[in-house]
Amino acid sequence: MSTLDVLGLCGSLRKASINRLALKLAGELMPATMKLDIAEWRDVPVFDGDVLAAGLPPTVASVRERIRRADGVLIVTPEYNFSIPGGLKNVLDWTSRGDDQPWAGKPVALFTASPGPVGGARVQYDLRKVLLFLNTHVLAKPEVFISMAGTKFDAEGRCTDEGTRKFVTDQMAAFERWIGAVAKMKA
Repeated sequence: MSTLDVLGLCGSLRKASINRLALKLAGELMPATMKLDIAEWRDVPVFDGDVLAAGLPPTVASVRERIRRADGVLIVTPEYNFSIPGGLKNVLDWTSRGDDQPWAGKPVALFTASPGPVGGARVQYDLRKVLLFLNTHVLAKPEVFISMAGTKFDAEGRCTDEGTRKFVTDQMAAFERWIGAVAKMKA
């Protein structure tokens, strides 16, 4: 079996983001048949139809191509003001433009980490709506909401909470199966 190429998108740009730590944790806990590559999208400009009319900026074209090549996309994001962080929504808006948008039919998994008690649940619901419109195949279960996330990682960025590690491990195993199931549907 060949290795599944999973593209990771973190909804936070901050280098010390808990969600970036959680995304890296997912990469560590993936089955051996999966490999995570985290996309950097800091330089994607704010969506502007006038810019789009002149052609896709190279940074957008690069992220689009990376999404297209991936066997699946894992999105790990914080919740900003009860919803999707503006930067992440901007990347989704840019990469979904055109008839050749790379999201159509793409298997996607998502989870959230938050310093609060809800674990970013509200952003997941909004993000699922957007991803549905993009015609992705979002993994329904198991859902992962890492609440009180700041207490679950040590100073070196390692997840010390066994429950969190199990939830993420279980989701990554389910995502591996989901990518295979979506591939069979497309065949």
